[in-house]
Amino acid sequence: MTTAVISPTAVSEQEGTMAKLTFEISMSLDGFVAGPNPSLDQPLGEGGERLHEWIYGLASWRRRHGLEGGETGPDDELVEASFANVGAIVMGRRMFSGGEGPWADDPRNEGWWGDDPPFRSPVFVLTHHAREPLEKEGGTTFTFVTAGVEAALEQARAAAGDKDVSVAGGASAGRQYLEAELLDELMIHLVPVLLGGGVRLFDGIDAARVALEQSRVIESPGVTHLDYRAVK
Repeated sequence: MTTAVISPTAVSEQEGTMAKLTFEISMSLDGFVAGPNPSLDQPLGEGGERLHEWIYGLASWRRRHGLEGGETGPDDELVEASFANVGAIVMGRRMFSGGEGPWADDPRNEGWWGDDPPFRSPVFVLTHHAREPLEKEGGTTFTFVTAGVEAALEQARAAAGDKDVSVAGGASAGRQYLEAELLDELMIHLVPVLLGGGVRLFDGIDAARVALEQSRVIESPGVTHLDYRAVK
C-alpha cells in the first residue's frame, strides 16, 4: 500500500478557514521530542537540537528570526502556511524559559528570545506563578495564565479572532490539550535521528481519551510531516 503525498496548499483549500487549535512538534524515530538531561544551556536536552535542523535553513523560518536567504520548496511552503493563519499562541512555562518556581528565581524570566521574539502575536504562557504581561518588540506580548489550559485557550481564542491558536510546546502542554479533547490538529515532524532517551510526547497520556486519524503525509529527505486530526 502506498501513502498519498498531498501538498499543503491543496489541504488548506479542502479544510477551509475555520479557526483551529493546532500543535506541531519535531520527533525522533525512537519517539523523543527532546533529548536527555535538559538544562539552561541545552534546553532541548543532549542532542535535542538535531530534531530541528530541518527547519533552520528554511527561508520562512529565517524571515521570522530576522535573517535573510534560505531554502524554498515543500518544507518551506509547509512552515510558511503554518505561520500564516496563527493569531495567538499558547506555551508551557518550560517552553518560555526552561525554569520553574517563582519568577524572581528564574534566570531566564524574560524568555529565550531576547527583545524581538519570532512569534509576532499574543502568547499565553501556562504557569503556576502570576506576573504582569511582558511586552516585547514585533507584536509579541507574553501573558501569564495561572488558571489552567482551558483559561489560557479562552484568552488565546479571544486574542486570535478568526485565526488559529497554536500550541507552541512543550510536550506537556500539547498532551494536556490533547487529553482535554481541545486539540483539533497534531502535526509530527518525524526526523530520521535516534536520541536514545529524553522526553516522549505521549508518556503518561490517557490513551482512552485520545483518538487520531491521519489526514496527510508530506515527505522530504530530512523530515516526514505527519498530520493528524483529533477525533472528538
